[in-house]
Amino acid sequence: MHHQIHGTYDNLLVILSYLIAVTASYSALNLAGRVNMSKGRHRLLWLIFGAASMGLGIWSMHFVGMLALTLPIKVYYNIELVVVSVLLAVLVSGIALLTVTRNELGFKELISAGILMAAGISGMHYTGMAAMIIGITYDPYIVALSIVIAATASLAALWLLFYFRKDQSRFAYLYKLGSALIMGAAIAGMHYTGMYAAQFHTDGFIPGSTDMNIETETLAYIIVVATFLLLGVTLFGVFINKRFSQKDSVIQENESWYLSLYQNIEYGIISINTEGTIMNMNPAVAMIGGFRTEEYINRHISEIGRMIAEEEQEKTNQNNFETAIIRPDGKRVELSVIKVPVEIQDEVVGSHIIIKDITEENKVKEKIKHQAYHDDLTGLPNRRKFNEILTQAIEQYEQDKTSYFAVMMLDIDRFKMINDSLGHTYGDIFLQGVSDRITKSAEGYKATVARLGGDEFTIICETDADGTEAQSLAEQIISALKVPFHLKDSEFYISASIGTALFPVHGKDSVELLKKADAAMYEVKKQGKNGHQFYTPELEDQLITNIELETDLRKAIERNELVVYYQPQFHAENNRMIGVEALVRWNHPTKGMLSPGLFIPIAEETGMIFEIGTWVLREACRQMKLWHEHGGPLIPVSVNLSSQQFHQSNLVAYIKNILEETGLEPKYLELEITESMMMDPAVSISILQELNKIGIRISLDDFGTGYSSLSYLKKFPIHKLKIDRSFITDISISNSDKAIVATIISMAQNLKLDVIAEGIETKDQLDVLTKNDCKEIQGYYFSKPLSAEEVEKSFFEPSRIKGL
Repeated sequence: MHHQIHGTYDNLLVILSYLIAVTASYSALNLAGRVNMSKGRHRLLWLIFGAASMGLGIWSMHFVGMLALTLPIKVYYNIELVVVSVLLAVLVSGIALLTVTRNELGFKELISAGILMAAGISGMHYTGMAAMIIGITYDPYIVALSIVIAATASLAALWLLFYFRKDQSRFAYLYKLGSALIMGAAIAGMHYTGMYAAQFHTDGFIPGSTDMNIETETLAYIIVVATFLLLGVTLFGVFINKRFSQKDSVIQENESWYLSLYQNIEYGIISINTEGTIMNMNPAVAMIGGFRTEEYINRHISEIGRMIAEEEQEKTNQNNFETAIIRPDGKRVELSVIKVPVEIQDEVVGSHIIIKDITEENKVKEKIKHQAYHDDLTGLPNRRKFNEILTQAIEQYEQDKTSYFAVMMLDIDRFKMINDSLGHTYGDIFLQGVSDRITKSAEGYKATVARLGGDEFTIICETDADGTEAQSLAEQIISALKVPFHLKDSEFYISASIGTALFPVHGKDSVELLKKADAAMYEVKKQGKNGHQFYTPELEDQLITNIELETDLRKAIERNELVVYYQPQFHAENNRMIGVEALVRWNHPTKGMLSPGLFIPIAEETGMIFEIGTWVLREACRQMKLWHEHGGPLIPVSVNLSSQQFHQSNLVAYIKNILEETGLEPKYLELEITESMMMDPAVSISILQELNKIGIRISLDDFGTGYSSLSYLKKFPIHKLKIDRSFITDISISNSDKAIVATIISMAQNLKLDVIAEGIETKDQLDVLTKNDCKEIQGYYFSKPLSAEEVEKSFFEPSRIKGL
């Protein structure tokens, strides 16, 4: 027969049990965060410590809750079952912490862990009840309800633990406290539901069967105090750990920044200790060196040092240097190396060797350096590099007193004509061809060829004191440049003028040598181009004169110092004047009347030829119109057109403006052009056709001295050929010149072109020409060039008197 007993609850212990549940829940929330942030060995320790702390907290709540029940008889407890219940509480806590510290928590994982945790809590509770040495029966429905509450509480607890495990926000403690109150109520609810399911009776009660003789109430308070102390220590430990963790977090963050830099920087970093053993290296080292890093970890740095190129070995003892390695695949890599000491507590424990691949960077630098010292078009050394080489050559002589060399200035004759005729694109191609020929000519000589700009080249050539090698090289170059160049489906012939100054005979500094080589080169041009000459002291005066002339020439037009002379042109049969050619002279204020040969080359070189040519054209048209108005014969004036004038973009409009300004009819203007102006047929034909349309006549000057003349006659609208004086000079004694002149005259007649011969100075020359049916004559035999007043007085006034 059962004797049921009824107990009463100590409300204070009930409240304490709830507070224990809340404290344990709050502790669990913090412990979850600690476990989640820890790694490796620390994670395991926190898991064990957290499970023990949390489990004891939950168990204490249940045990205090049981002790809160006061029965009319003294109740004793089975220590073994009590220990089992404690272990179950710890196990349940371990399951909870393991679950919530996963990276992800899915629905299935949450349900599975909740069921295990509910089973553990229920097992802990009813094992603890079984530890009471008293008869107990249970209402199965209420027990089931308590298990449902345990499951629900477990799921809620796990979700809250997972949700708040990483919360480090400002109000995190408030969220955790609210969650702890809810979790505490759920745990307490499960316990007291289970207690309500129990019915106590005297069956199985064995008084005094245990050594535990402490009163239940006292035990309860001891457990409460111990539990709060344990939980307090736990929370204090969490707090202290959090403070340390914040520092660890900062350290870890800094380490992460450093590690990220170490791993991802493009520079290679090799970390070595004081003995030179490689402790670590980043991935960039393998990329740069072409090897696997693990092959060299814990090996001496000298193992990598073996890859350094032999000629770079001596630099390795420096802290900041550039070197080069030969990779295992044979590729050469140029490096910039910096050694940085590593100090710990003011003691150097090793070094970081920072390496940068500067192979491409050096290539770019070398390219920039090459561009700075070499000509873009030809690849030859430029003026800066040439001056550097020349300075070094002079310094070398100062050391050994035996180094003789020549400075050679080379200018391409007729380059401006080609450049103006064909355009800059073909001019550049032409210069590249010239550069190639000069360079090849210099092979076999100890010489450096440079391009100063335009068509000016310079050469430094080792030679003896007499300049033998320089003379030989100059002849080689002149010979190579005589071979025609093929440009735009045509052949072009050029020549070179070369002047040479010898060191130290003609000068001992770079400025003087260049100046004197330049003077020698201009003397070659003056003498007819296409040759070589050494500097002589007499050229100095000529150079000074040219400089003075250039200065004075710039002011000649505005000072009205230029004068147009006119050379009459006659019909050979009746000596009738058929025209005049306008020829410019310079009435220099101190040097007197200067011929074109003295200043026109200077004007062409300096670019003043356009201004002078325009002035001559305008003045010739003005004078001819004036003669027409005063009863002079209605004859044309012939004016030479410079290359710059011919190739200006608005030539036709430019000529029209001058004609309109002076009032001269277009049919009385004859423009003399040279073959060199017509090297680009497409452009030249268009210009000449427009001039022809407005009535201007075109004369081809110096015919027979250029190249491809027959093709010009076929393509261009030309009215007259002018036989050059070079064929006339020896015509009376040279059968070759006679044949050439006869051929030109016959060809012109067959092409229905007028033909005129210039430079007639003797009766014999005139006779040869008239025999070959050349009717138009110009030369000193009839008249030298005269001023406008002299032409008026000698030819026009007598004609007017006869006409009266």
